[in-house]
Amino acid sequence: MSGTTQAQPRSPRRGMCAAVLALEGIVIGLSTPVMVTLADVPLGAALAVGLGLAAACLVLAGALRSEAAYGAGWVLQVAATALGFVVPAMFFLGALFGLLWGIAYFLGRKIERERAAAFAAHNDRADP
Repeated sequence: MSGTTQAQPRSPRRGMCAAVLALEGIVIGLSTPVMVTLADVPLGAALAVGLGLAAACLVLAGALRSEAAYGAGWVLQVAATALGFVVPAMFFLGALFGLLWGIAYFLGRKIERERAAAFAAHNDRADP
């Protein structure tokens, strides 16, 4: 089997962060009708903000191969929490998703580091 390349293991950070963003996108999208009915936000503005942020969540979930997308994810967490100025429940939900994002990001990085160290130790033992 010489000359074959080994598939890269899946990134736990990417998977966990993408899951958080996908779920957050659903929640933010569902805040759109709340903005219209309870907060009296004009329909166009509610659609632009609510569905725009929801779409940004989904686009970022797919773009997490890039390190810059993680930075944009942090910005998105702030924007989701700031939506609480219009829909007060979003203060809680935005903070909750921000916490989940932080856990997924930092725990995922830790798992990646430990996995890399384990692979390096295994390769050091395997090489004569």
